[in-house]
Amino acid sequence: MITALDTERFLPEDYVRATLVGRIADPAHEGDPCVVIVREGLVLDITHIASTVSELLEQDDLVAFLRHQTGRREWPLEQVVQNSLAQRQDAVRFIAPCDLQVIKACGVTFVGSMLERVIEEKASGDPLKADKIRSSISEIVGSAIQSVRPGSPEAAKVKEFLQSNDLWSQYLEVGIGPDAEVFTKSPVLSSVGSGEDIGILRKSEWNNPEPELVLAVDSQGHIKGVTLGNDVNLRDIEGRSALLLGKAKDNNGSCAIGPLIRVFDDNFTIDDARMLQISLSIQGEDGYGLEGHSSLSEISRDLLDLVSQTIGTHHQYPDGVMLFTGTLFAPTDDRGEKGQGFTHKVGDRVTISAAALGALVNTVRHSEDLRPWTFGIRQLMRSLQRRGFL
Repeated sequence: MITALDTERFLPEDYVRATLVGRIADPAHEGDPCVVIVREGLVLDITHIASTVSELLEQDDLVAFLRHQTGRREWPLEQVVQNSLAQRQDAVRFIAPCDLQVIKACGVTFVGSMLERVIEEKASGDPLKADKIRSSISEIVGSAIQSVRPGSPEAAKVKEFLQSNDLWSQYLEVGIGPDAEVFTKSPVLSSVGSGEDIGILRKSEWNNPEPELVLAVDSQGHIKGVTLGNDVNLRDIEGRSALLLGKAKDNNGSCAIGPLIRVFDDNFTIDDARMLQISLSIQGEDGYGLEGHSSLSEISRDLLDLVSQTIGTHHQYPDGVMLFTGTLFAPTDDRGEKGQGFTHKVGDRVTISAAALGALVNTVRHSEDLRPWTFGIRQLMRSLQRRGFL
């Protein structure tokens, strides 16, 4: 059920003064994606001046560039939000606000989730074992790494201590070592947006959402803005082996990004992003409810450090990067049998929100049951050519 509260929360609370970039799908034109900006209660189509969001973010002074643009077409903002939340395929709706950017992710950047990755590994993906392991190692490992700066001499000493006590883990290596974990989350153009379904594999019995800040980075490594993301994770599969990360992370509907990219300007800067509070709400069809919060101020690696470890002289991304920055939140409360912790059920409504960014709202389904992903790079190029934008 779509409520007025959903519509209001979809947008940043100060959206009237925010610089917002996104994409819509237009069923009146074969579902073609269009680049849009939000202004004065309207959604404005600016595809004629930037055929992709990737191209748009390459503008040196993006805010000034957008300030002078007018839309070839326009739609009432509230109606597009309602269409998006209702997943109306027959109406203009928001889709993921990125296109040709590579979708990368950084992991193990918060102490809380760092410990949960260690627990998954020690439990070999078995949720029944995880509860016992959690109580036995959290106090020792958590106190050792709580305030350590990754890659520092102090971190090296902590590593020696944990190794001597047989508590070291590959997750601690990327958590407090000099090199961040950076992996490819999902293929280009595969992300779903706010209002769409997200997917977990049918065989997974232990999984969770991962609410994260996502950085919109141009080809030169400059962060142009930020949005919200859900790095849907299958804990049982990754827990069996870190080499199964791709199977645990990359499935139909496993990457959600949105609702819009908030571009940095005088009203919202990278320092504001560093202090964001991200909230998570899960409402199950069975009446289950869970609420959680995480603060970017607790991240162990600065946002600029994560970007520099992803893109630079060692690796270029000509079309830019959408970079997930990691999560603090790893729900452990038992949903069913004692000791099994949290896992999703089909029908869960997941809302990831931040006052300055709006809300990413998705419903959990099995990946195998989702509408097949068919709109790839070739289809995008054909669409742009047909419309005269290439």
